[in-house]
Amino acid sequence: MKSVAFSNTLAEILTGKNVLSQLSVPQLVEKVLQRKEGKLTSTGAVCAETGKYTGRSPKDKYIVEEASTKDLIDWGSVNQPISEESFDKLYKKVSNYLKEQNEIFVFNGFAGADNKSRLPIQVVNEYAWHNLFAHQLFIRPTEDELQTHQAEFTILSAPNVKADPTTDGTNSETFIAVSFERRIILIGGTEYAGEMKKGIFSIMNYLLPQKDILPMHCSANVGAEGDVALFFGLSGTGKTTLSADPNRRLIGDDEHGWSSNGVFNIEGGCYAKCIGLTREKEPQIFDAIRFGSVLENVVIDSKTRLPLYEDATLTENTRAAYPIQAIDNIIEPSIAGHPQTIVFLTADAFGVLPPISKLTKEQAMYHFLSGYTSKLAGTERGITSPEATFSTCFGSPFLPLPATVYAEMLGKKIDEHGVQVFLVNTGWTGGEYGVGSRMKLSYTRAMVQASLEGELTHVETSQDEIFGLHIPLHVPGVPDEVLIPNKTWTNQQEYTDKAKELAAKFNANFKKFHNVPQEIEVNGGPIFK
Repeated sequence: MKSVAFSNTLAEILTGKNVLSQLSVPQLVEKVLQRKEGKLTSTGAVCAETGKYTGRSPKDKYIVEEASTKDLIDWGSVNQPISEESFDKLYKKVSNYLKEQNEIFVFNGFAGADNKSRLPIQVVNEYAWHNLFAHQLFIRPTEDELQTHQAEFTILSAPNVKADPTTDGTNSETFIAVSFERRIILIGGTEYAGEMKKGIFSIMNYLLPQKDILPMHCSANVGAEGDVALFFGLSGTGKTTLSADPNRRLIGDDEHGWSSNGVFNIEGGCYAKCIGLTREKEPQIFDAIRFGSVLENVVIDSKTRLPLYEDATLTENTRAAYPIQAIDNIIEPSIAGHPQTIVFLTADAFGVLPPISKLTKEQAMYHFLSGYTSKLAGTERGITSPEATFSTCFGSPFLPLPATVYAEMLGKKIDEHGVQVFLVNTGWTGGEYGVGSRMKLSYTRAMVQASLEGELTHVETSQDEIFGLHIPLHVPGVPDEVLIPNKTWTNQQEYTDKAKELAAKFNANFKKFHNVPQEIEVNGGPIFK
């Protein structure tokens, strides 16, 4: 199917009598309730369930193998190829289905708060609650911007359209398929709203580097003096908790770009995990869940309609989507200058990484490529002891280009702007999980604060003998003995054995990277080989 035919078919969808375009939040909430897609909670939020799929479907994500992009994409288990023919079949299924619906919902907006590089997008939904999600997660246009808005990428989401693996070239009934030439994302067979958010993030991870902008899976905030900090970290490392600082304003909590002008938020909202949520632990998130917010797979009391955040009956991956304006302490627009500090967060359940380390540029690039944290015993079936987990650039499922592209851009920007980079271990100390104890949050906060305020710039350090990391010997508010990992273990041989075990896992993981400058592997990784 030629691109002209795609444009014509898309125009037919968008001009149909069943199209409800750019509905307001109250209108969308009304539609959700009328169509029985979700329920209203006591806070005024809409709560919907996603059925079979309560998280992303990485094995069902594809990129079309096209002449203009096939030599650029990092093909593999993350970026699976699909033929143009298969994509065209799926597109026909989705477009015909949407045209037949009594109502479909369209949102026009942007990805990227920086006007110079933002991407005009369009989201077409079968479900009203999905369109409300898109309205809250992406950047909402002004009335003037809407008049001249021309989408450069379109999501077509039809959860009730299912693929036939025998004829459509898919692994299952579910598909998230991206065509960069047709500038379309197709989503079918899944009701999980996060596929839309991460679909656009993947697109930005492809497009932004072409503009010499580094896309990043991180949170960002800014201090009173305009000093910007970035926080990278996988689930469970404390990224949300540590970046939500009452003395600093939030730029964004998950996706950012770093251009020649500074940092900008890619999104217009937040998609927060809310399992076990309480006002005491996460007041900003708790209070942001109000009218217009979307709760996903949260169990609610049938009578009071109170959200039961502690209930994981449907999934541990319960979520809340809300506009960033629902948080008080933010910067608007979501744009700031160049970072002075970058913090990589890891929850090391082996208990051997220092609670804080200063990284050289080569170490920063190495640990950025590694993206290490650990899964704990009991978190997943079959895990009986801590397992090392590596997610390239702290976001491997969303990187269409080779990882080294992003790492080299990071290294260049560290050099250009004299950025200080720290590795902070929010995991275990004095022994591995089950033996040692979790690092005190008060200590971690003190270490992060010291790094942001420049108190560690000229501090005396010692080099870790196994990982090669530079450990500050003094941090205000933290006992000196806590800073050196082996000093917190009672059995030194056990510490050495466990540290070497983790170092070997780092070394083994790094072998998957190709064309990495030798100085990164030699000077960035563990000394122990």
